[in-house]
Amino acid sequence: MSENSEFGFGAATGVGSMPGGDARETAKTVTGSFEDFPHLPELPARGPGADMIGRTAGMLVDLYARVEPSGWRLGDRPGRDTRRARSWLGEDLDALEEYTQGYEGPLKVQAVGPWTLAAALELKNGEAALSDLGACRDLAGSLVEGLRTHLDEVRRRVPGARVVLQLDEPSLVAVLRGRVRSASGYRTHRAVDRQLAESALRDVMGVHADGPVVVHSCAPEVPFGLLRRAGAAGISFDLALLTERDDDAIGEAVEGGTRLLAGVVPGTDGPLSDPAGSVMGVRTLWRRLGLHPGLLAQAVTVTPACGLAGASPEYARRALAHCVRAARSLADNPE
Repeated sequence: MSENSEFGFGAATGVGSMPGGDARETAKTVTGSFEDFPHLPELPARGPGADMIGRTAGMLVDLYARVEPSGWRLGDRPGRDTRRARSWLGEDLDALEEYTQGYEGPLKVQAVGPWTLAAALELKNGEAALSDLGACRDLAGSLVEGLRTHLDEVRRRVPGARVVLQLDEPSLVAVLRGRVRSASGYRTHRAVDRQLAESALRDVMGVHADGPVVVHSCAPEVPFGLLRRAGAAGISFDLALLTERDDDAIGEAVEGGTRLLAGVVPGTDGPLSDPAGSVMGVRTLWRRLGLHPGLLAQAVTVTPACGLAGASPEYARRALAHCVRAARSLADNPE
């Protein structure tokens, strides 16, 4: 396995978002559930600025965004929405710091990647930043500076942590395939060249040169090869959305030392199967690829299929515990 796998990802972790609005209670739940790989929770139910886009927009340097009826729009100066986003992030970091006293090990933090950010943030004319490649470059550069500050802050607060950076890119496939709609809704923005997309991702991942970067997408057709070339040490995905067309790319990823963060537990309320049943798809994939069962625990981290913001608090707690039990099942009985 590569040096990235030796970094020591935990056997199970969360994707990012959680239900409710109590930062301390959520940090307690997450750190208590994932004792060897906790993550910094996101609580979008608190409102604009706590959502995925607003939270990352609040991290940007020399670029500011505010909420409009159509979504988040870039502006000239920081306003109430920027201050609120930064305040909630500070509150979440306070809570994480409280519940990780003395912790040593991997710790995951999440931010929106450059292409999903470009698809979501509007320019002053109301069109997505994606419509202007110069704006995309500015956005990626600002994101790099903001992430550098954020990662330094996390390391300061949890000095024993080996930080894993997760970039959330649910819109990446739509960006690459020209499926992002214009403001009018009558047309779509031109597909972004794959080399350009890869280059921007590589630049943003470079901010975390001393630790691994994971890219998360719970959309179909995850571009495994592109993400690996851009420098992703791990790829997080919804296992149920894989098809056999993905097999070759996944096999190459595993053999190249890329960590798979396999989303196997539903993100919204519903019955949970037994832990062994939840990872049956992972075992089936392994057999189909002809990979050695002994590689499973080294190569796979078990997660929910996507964020848990839409779940009830009670289900979210059960889902996290279920991920841990499913990971144990995979390690104990890889075949």
